[in-house]
Amino acid sequence: MIPNVVCYGEVLWDVFPTYKKIGGAPLNVALRLNSFGVNANIISSVGNDQNGRELLEYVTENSLDASKVQINDQFQTGCVNVILDESGSASYEITHPVAWDKIQLANNSIECVKASDAFIFGSLAARDEVSKNTLLKLLTHAKFKVFDVNLRPPHYSMDILLDLMKKADFIKCNDEELKEICTDLSFSENIMEKQIKFLSKETNTDKVCVTKGKDGAILLYDNNLYYYKSYPIKVVDTVGAGDSFLASLISKLLHGESPNEALDYACAVGALVASKKGANSKLTNAEISEIRKFDFPPEN
Repeated sequence: MIPNVVCYGEVLWDVFPTYKKIGGAPLNVALRLNSFGVNANIISSVGNDQNGRELLEYVTENSLDASKVQINDQFQTGCVNVILDESGSASYEITHPVAWDKIQLANNSIECVKASDAFIFGSLAARDEVSKNTLLKLLTHAKFKVFDVNLRPPHYSMDILLDLMKKADFIKCNDEELKEICTDLSFSENIMEKQIKFLSKETNTDKVCVTKGKDGAILLYDNNLYYYKSYPIKVVDTVGAGDSFLASLISKLLHGESPNEALDYACAVGALVASKKGANSKLTNAEISEIRKFDFPPEN
């Protein structure tokens, strides 16, 4: 049976120094899920402007249902200025408020969430009261809630993060975000496994995944820890790599793959995306299979 997944939150334009690309973590995840044969839906909002029209066209052209993307006459389509450092790592300047901050609760969105196997949402969508309140109401209808921690200063507070993590069945973050959260919760242990287990206990969530960039990822799944190294690639930019990692991981888990197999696949896909320009670069099954042939050297 084909899984159904709903992604909620920001859809926008990532504006680089010399070009712009469509992005937003929930849309990136939905597009990647769709490419893996998952029925993915996106709940969001765009402005009644040229950027919004082009974004809706892009969603439709990529075989996603655009009927849950609202059109807002008062607020413009979101744009984010992306700054890349010498290593290709990205930082972001995010305008507020924009259309995706004002997502309204709609009956078609409620029904879509009720019918889904997983509901994926991030912290950025909770920065504005309107979209946050819609999110909280949709969460009450979700069977399996996946929280993608996506810390973008100053667009979050620890109180809201903790509330969303406690509502989640699965939490995904990176190592820096994990450390920040643990520090703010007065947990000073530096060993990552202990940090993960602390977060799991604090939020009553037994599924936590932490990405570590070039060092791979750790997955706590039903109280068991799984590890995988990152595949070696030349980084072009890291925009969307974490989103594709999450989409790959959730896709494999929903298709019944083991946590270890799902983590391996997700690390391969995340690495490939980081080796290409932009968040939604095309990947082929052949590329994914080829990179997974890499033999990691034995540890000393």
